[in-house]
This record gives sequence, C-alpha cells and structure tokens, in this order.
Amino acid sequence: MEWVRIALILLEVLVLFNAIILAHELGHYLVARKRGLAVDRFAIWFGKPILKKKIKGVTWCLGWIPFGGYVSLPQLAPMEAIEGKVSPEFQNLPPASPTDKILVSIAGPAASFVTAIILACVVWVTGRPVSEAELTTVVGGVKPGSPAEKAGIQPGDRILAIDGKPVNKFSGMGDSIIWRIITSTGDSIKLEIQRGDQILTIETSWEREQTSRFSRKPLRQIGIYPKRTPIVAAVVSNSPAATAGLKPDDIILTYNGKPLLCPETLGDFLRINGTNPVTLGICRNDVVFELTVTPTFPKFEPNTPESMKRPFIGIIWDITGKWALAYPTPWEQIQLSIKAVKDTFAVILSKKSDVGAQHLTGPLGILRIYYALFENEHGWRHAIWFSVILNVNLAILNLLPLPVLDGGHILLALIERFRRRPLGTKTLTLIQNAFAAIIILFLLYVSFFDIQDWFPGKKDKHIEIKFSPPETPTNSAPSP
Repeated sequence: MEWVRIALILLEVLVLFNAIILAHELGHYLVARKRGLAVDRFAIWFGKPILKKKIKGVTWCLGWIPFGGYVSLPQLAPMEAIEGKVSPEFQNLPPASPTDKILVSIAGPAASFVTAIILACVVWVTGRPVSEAELTTVVGGVKPGSPAEKAGIQPGDRILAIDGKPVNKFSGMGDSIIWRIITSTGDSIKLEIQRGDQILTIETSWEREQTSRFSRKPLRQIGIYPKRTPIVAAVVSNSPAATAGLKPDDIILTYNGKPLLCPETLGDFLRINGTNPVTLGICRNDVVFELTVTPTFPKFEPNTPESMKRPFIGIIWDITGKWALAYPTPWEQIQLSIKAVKDTFAVILSKKSDVGAQHLTGPLGILRIYYALFENEHGWRHAIWFSVILNVNLAILNLLPLPVLDGGHILLALIERFRRRPLGTKTLTLIQNAFAAIIILFLLYVSFFDIQDWFPGKKDKHIEIKFSPPETPTNSAPSP
C-alpha cells in the first residue's frame, strides 16, 4: 500500500536525521558531564516538548520544531531565547571556566566530525551509487533555441574546462559543469571542448528560467544535457508507445536514424514533430530492432498547462540512467565535503555571483532531500553518503564565531580569558538574544523557500498523462 511505503520512508528520514542531531548534542552532553557542569535539558528539536522524561536530574525531551536540538547548560551562557527558561534548581549557578566552556563547545562539532568519518568508512565499504552524469563531461543534448545551440555546441562534444577551470563531471558541486556554469560571474561563459580530434574554445551567453515571484532566484544555465542512457522506465497504458510494442527497460538508441545520447533530446524533438510518425531504434536484451511510433494527443486534465497540450508517445524515462558503485576513501569524502562548504561560502559572499543565501537549504529542505534519497532503490547508500556531507557541514557551520553557535561560545570564552573576567550578564544576554533573533529569522527565511520545494507551484506540478483506450470495432452486418 502506498501510504505504508510513505510512512516507512518518513520513519527512515526521521531516524537518520535525528541520529545526526543526537550525535552532535551527545558530544556536548558527555563532555559537560565529564567536566562537572550542570545539565538541565537534552532536547531533540525545539519548541515546547511533546514528550519528556526526567532521568538523574536531566530532562530528556522531544520538541515539535524540527530545526535541530540543544543541551541546556546554564553555566555556559544565557540561551533562553532559543532553549527556554532554565529550571529553578539550575538558576544562580557559578559560571563555568573558560576552559570548560571551550571544551564543551568544541565537543559538538568534534562529535559531528567523528560521525562523518564513521559514515565515510561505511560508504567506503558499501559503495556510493553514482549516476552517468557524475561520470561524464560529454554533452548528450542541446536545448533548441538555447544559448548553447546558438553558440554552436553540439551533442557529443566533450567539455574540458569552463572559464579556464577544468571539469571532470557534469553534475554535482565542485568541479562539475553545472556548478561552473551557475557560479560563473561574467556576461559570457567560455567553454573549452573536444570535438573529435579538435580542441575548440566556444563563448556562449547564458539565461535564467522564469520563476514565480516568491521562488528562489533562478540560476544561470546554457541549455545542455549530460550524455546518459535513454532507458524506458514505464510505458503508459493505451499510449502510442504501448501500441507500438515498447516495454520497460528498453533502451532507445536512435530516432529517425539519429543517435540519441540523452532522453531530453527525444522530448525536444517530439515537441516540434507534432503527430508525425517517428522511427525508434530499440535495444532489448542485447537485440537491436526498430519500431515506428505515431504521437497522439492524450486526455488532458483540466489543470494541464497550455505548454503541455501537445502530442505524446507515452513513455516515462528512467531519470537517472545507468548507475555504478564508487568506493571513495574516507579522506576523499571528508576532503570533498570540506571543499563543498568552502566553495558555497565563496559563491555566496561573492558580489558577482547569482548564488545567494536563499539558495541554502535549512532543516526542512534537508528532510526533503532525505525523503527523495530514500525513495530511490539505493536509498540507504545515498542517505549515508549525504550524511557524511551533512555532518561535515554541521561541524564547520557550528564553529563559526557567532554568538549562540558553538564557535560563538568559544569566542566569548577566549575573550573572557583575555580580559580575565566574563562579560557582564546584561551584555552577554543582549548579545545572545540579538544573534538568536538573527539566526531564527534566517532559518525562517530559508524555510520559506524550503516549504515551496515541498509543495511546488502549478508550473512544477507533475501532470499525469492518460490515453483513451482504442475503440473496439463494431460489426455492422445484419444478424442472421
């Protein structure tokens, strides 16, 4: 049953997401206990607890706002703006020493980093699924009318560098083609490509897709698709494809005699082909043959956008193509995760970049990513690999020297040690509350966009294509 499948995926998401929060906060808790600091509460999620239990003087609770967790340490710093009021028995305690504050504060990021290493070892053993787009820099298709087509880029071109920076994969962060394009800063983009035996330099403009007013700002693109195997995932009932004999797992090699290097190319061709028959070269169980399919108009739903009201052949693509397992070492994974954080900071802080704070993902967006990963057949492999990146992010971001964050506690402790006395309670409370308000507002800002990803607008809504069953011929001959 579908609802059971969804419930199980949600359970997997919550278990892994909360395990990551637990590992981080457990680092704070264990070191605080070891150093003799008082612990009021250990909370997963924020807000008024929906579940709580007091064990050996510590209140363990589960909140209702999925924005992380905390360990309430009254001797560390005033944190009422985020953690709520301290229990009466923990009020008026002497403050912790600067050394204790530093050790307890750094323990959370250290625990996240150790968790990342452990999970990276798991990935090293079990493997990480990688798509064809992560293994190629070959252009599979060029969108009609796009900047890439106007510049002369062709299917089969191998991209070697963008704006002088080498690339070794099509998608993903770092040295990928997509990342280099969206983080470019000039009025045009220079691509170094290999076409046959020639090395060419092509300069192209870029464009942005139209989005709704309150959506994330669109990022740069030039209209190219990665080379990947065009695998049929499903065939719509009563469709021209079903009538012609196409089946799931068929690989479409050609259309009207032209090589098909990615599924998008066939989609673009069918948009302008109308109802004209198209001959497809098919590979099925290593046997190659041809089928002729005539696109027809399906039954459109009332809310179908005008752009979708065109002939279809009725196939659903395998959106990822073929997969392979990679076995990166733990060091490679940690190194790439750190580089991803560094690159993200660099483009966000750059005045010339289109990438801004609104493109970051908050807790709600992370939950959505986990849900999408667990829907995949390689769900746990994907999720564990993503958790390596997430834990490294959590460790680094929490070490930023901003009050309320772990790095802020460390900074204030260092100031206290340098001054040989702590900041005044009123001053410290003012600083903590101010930064707490800023961080809460920032989380709400990012969550505004994350929620739209959970509930896409009309433009991004999936439209189900249905075809009418073929008419049954009637016998008009008179009855005997």
